[in-house]
Amino acid sequence: MPPGTKIAVLEGDPKAAGMFTIRLGLKAGSIVEPHTHPRPERVTVLSGKVLVGFGDAVDDTKGTTFTAGGFYVNPPNEVHYVVIKEDAVMQLTCEGPWEIKYIQD
Repeated sequence: MPPGTKIAVLEGDPKAAGMFTIRLGLKAGSIVEPHTHPRPERVTVLSGKVLVGFGDAVDDTKGTTFTAGGFYVNPPNEVHYVVIKEDAVMQLTCEGPWEIKYIQD
């Protein structure tokens, strides 16, 4: 996760099998570099503005912008990235264990 990211576990254990919910606080200008997850990731934007794009290179002119109340699902093993346009709080509900596999150049 980008430097300065705050993580709060609301339920479950992201390191164990089973459902869990976490909240992420991310600063404007942060980028979650291209990565995948082996299981679906359900994301609700609680505040702020984020751009979500698919592919192995960050392009902040492509993708979909989500603001407070926005919801999306990252399918398993789909390469995606997140550009934080405004300070944001995002809530993730996933099946554990939570894994992030960053795409390396």
